[in-house]
Amino acid sequence: MAPALPRRRLLQAALFATATPAFSYAAGGGSATAATLPAPSAWTLRPFELKDVKVGQGVFAAKRQLMLDHGRGYDVNRLLQVFRANAGLSTGGAVAPGGWEGLDGEANGNLRGHYTGHFLTMLSQAYASTGDQACADKIRTMIGALTDVRAALRKDPAVLSVTGKFGTAAENVRGSYQYVSLPAAVLNGSATITLSAWVKPTHGANWTRVFDFGSNNTRYMYLAARNASGVPRFAISTNGPGGEQGLNGTAALPLNQWSHLAVTISGSTGTLYVNGTSVAQNTSMTLNPSSLGALTNNWLGRSNFDDPVFAGVYDEFNVWSRALTAAEITSLQSNRAAASSAGRGTLASYTFDETTGGTFADASGRGLTATLRRTWGGPSHAGFLAAYPETQFIDLESRTSPDYTKVWAPYYTAHKILKGLLDAYLATDDARALDLASGMCDWMYSRLSKLPEATLQRMWGIFSSGEFGGIVETIVDLYTITGKAEHLALAKLFDLDNLIDACAANTDTLDGLHANQHIPIFTGLIRLYDATGETRYLTAAKNFWGMVVPHRMYGIGGTSTAEFWKARGVIAGTISDTTAESCCAYNLLKLSRMLFFHEQDPKYMDYYERALYNQVLGSKQDKADAEKPLVTYFIGLTPGHVRDYTPKQGTTCCEGTGMESATKYQDSVYFKKADGSALYVNLYSPTTLTWSEKGVTVTQTTDYPREQGSTLTFGGGSAAFELRLRVPSWATSGFRVTVNGGAVSGTPVAGSYFAVSRTWQSGDVVKVAIPFRTRVEKALDDSGLQTLFYGPVNLVARNSGTSYLQFGLYRNAALSGDLLPSLSPVSGKPLHYTLNGTEFAPFFEGTEDPTHAYFRRSEPKVVFGTTDSGVTNPARSDGSTLLDEIWAGAPFGTKSALVSRVQSTVNSWVSAGLLAQADGQKVVTTAQNASYVS
Repeated sequence: MAPALPRRRLLQAALFATATPAFSYAAGGGSATAATLPAPSAWTLRPFELKDVKVGQGVFAAKRQLMLDHGRGYDVNRLLQVFRANAGLSTGGAVAPGGWEGLDGEANGNLRGHYTGHFLTMLSQAYASTGDQACADKIRTMIGALTDVRAALRKDPAVLSVTGKFGTAAENVRGSYQYVSLPAAVLNGSATITLSAWVKPTHGANWTRVFDFGSNNTRYMYLAARNASGVPRFAISTNGPGGEQGLNGTAALPLNQWSHLAVTISGSTGTLYVNGTSVAQNTSMTLNPSSLGALTNNWLGRSNFDDPVFAGVYDEFNVWSRALTAAEITSLQSNRAAASSAGRGTLASYTFDETTGGTFADASGRGLTATLRRTWGGPSHAGFLAAYPETQFIDLESRTSPDYTKVWAPYYTAHKILKGLLDAYLATDDARALDLASGMCDWMYSRLSKLPEATLQRMWGIFSSGEFGGIVETIVDLYTITGKAEHLALAKLFDLDNLIDACAANTDTLDGLHANQHIPIFTGLIRLYDATGETRYLTAAKNFWGMVVPHRMYGIGGTSTAEFWKARGVIAGTISDTTAESCCAYNLLKLSRMLFFHEQDPKYMDYYERALYNQVLGSKQDKADAEKPLVTYFIGLTPGHVRDYTPKQGTTCCEGTGMESATKYQDSVYFKKADGSALYVNLYSPTTLTWSEKGVTVTQTTDYPREQGSTLTFGGGSAAFELRLRVPSWATSGFRVTVNGGAVSGTPVAGSYFAVSRTWQSGDVVKVAIPFRTRVEKALDDSGLQTLFYGPVNLVARNSGTSYLQFGLYRNAALSGDLLPSLSPVSGKPLHYTLNGTEFAPFFEGTEDPTHAYFRRSEPKVVFGTTDSGVTNPARSDGSTLLDEIWAGAPFGTKSALVSRVQSTVNSWVSAGLLAQADGQKVVTTAQNASYVS
């Protein structure tokens, strides 16, 4: 009997049996039939498109404008450089952005291409939001270039013809991994030889080969443009590096200039010439080409070792079966070989005059045609598209441990590119983008569907190397357009079963996991639930969210320390200079949003407001820059930390998601019920909504969070629906709603939605009052370490000290429990306050001031209404104090209610032996005599 199929394979079989194409598209340019993502039937809410929600003036618009200006001004040819280079196409002199997007960046640029995807998404969102044609033009430029790149990768490499020393020449672009392969007979067993080449190096990497003839790294003969000392080196060996007989130059070859190199071997003498001058001679050589025997690898530009491919330009390459004289070498400096006293090479002669194709004619008369090749061969599938070879994907399939210098999250990078392409298609209707995206999924399916289940589980469990970002979400989104069963089956091939099963069982296994490697997995699982109905996906996502929020969440909404999670409930114990990776907040917002589509639990939008108005806004510097988006990677929460808006070497993941965040601030301000019966106002933000199905507009006018409320004005026609206004969980009193000046009946409840049902008419005005109050949030593992909030705004102390500051806040607390009266407002600076001479400011301000997000709470004396009782504030063994217990009863409707709370609490503490009777009476008397802010 045949063995039972694994669950995933069974589901794939079912998918192929039931899936039917939902969409067709042309591979060329132009518009596709549709460019919207159909909303899943499982979503009880629907989002509005970015174009339907216009951003008004305020903190969001100001931050967004900085990013829009950056996007408009940045030359996208720089982003395309690494893609074009990988395909062997001309880069037009463009300089790659560097950092993670360049070969000289971290881990040899093994993540390059990811930033291009982010940039495409940013431009697509910007175009959808603003209609700016400059964004659309950049998108189409990028899609056209990527289409050319894929077409080039589908074929054998072709010569990149450029101006040479004498005529035309062949350029080998850095990052192309291309080289010239010569026939095996090229050296012809000659004992005496001359090899000559005109080269123009464009990069100074050590050990790149001008030529290398050999069979392995034991028997070979090479000429390196630079050795470890940066000078040319010729070597021949039959016993590997230890047996080399060599010649070293005396100076580095200049970059971007033509240099002539020649090597002669005659008898026991070898000579190295640079630009016609003998720079090295070895008269004790016992090896020559005949010593090497038959060789299999006869290469220009490629090494028999694991060295970089030569980057630069070749003009003539000649090989003679004799040693040219010094005079003949000199004659080559100003003439083509054919016109020199040396004549053409007798063993091989290549002029690189070809302007098309991938072969080079031999003018020696021996007919030894050379061929342009890639070190990695070529793509395994016609849909492959990347800024580097397929080798990282291949390596991952057998890898058992992480090493990002070899394999750095190739499917993560694939996701960013795929997402950028899909977003570009949705924004511009350019069918080429959809074709590229669909092709990428076809290619991934062709690779991954062949792998055993155990291999996939091992791959996805490897830190960093196996990271795949939000690829599942994007693949499922693409599937809703293409309807290709292979695409849905592909999405399921990324299931990481041990994580899914643990979270579905509500078993917290997050300690020690890389945070951002795992958060976006769950948005993908929700989309798989939408497509398949498999409930464990949705259950796992819900439970996972609850493991992070609040148990691994900092006050600003961020999570992770040094990119990883620690034990549940440890906050103070994880604070460092590398807390709160910005990508984590970006992905937690996406997850919260998607969960809210399924279940309208206000906690998801409470979190959304927290993270958006604090970490996300605060991660963007309030400064213009043409070169960088100025977005943080980590946000250190240690005392006196200064945010770094130009992290690492640039073009990082967090700068990518930061660009995206800044062009979609409005994406969750409003949602609508699937049946159109209700409009959810989730965020208070100056925006104008166009609800085309209802024929109405809603304009929200506010300076929130600098203003404590918002005004919604209706326009257009009339429509009946329920307006659901979010009551933030921190808005514990005073939330009020009026319609056309009349109060709306009902009791708003903090952490819920307040509903107003009516037929709305043009001109209707809804005013929402949301009184802020100042409060603290305590670190879960250290109640004395606290962070300060005013309404939704995290207030941070600006101070250069590097130890936790100590503050008391009860001395003038209001009867409502609001701590604001203990602080003094700063004139002319909204949301700025001082306390004990230290200024507090909103976290969302993107400055380079040293900040203290957390402080040490210190209430040494019992003080009411600024009146000091003279009594030391006693504390329990858990750190909670008498004042903590008294003010935990707030709000107090009257002074007498507060005094009653003081009396009962004092009695309890006296009875427990924690407070002397006489001191207790002093506390009560002080409370009775003090004056309070109401």
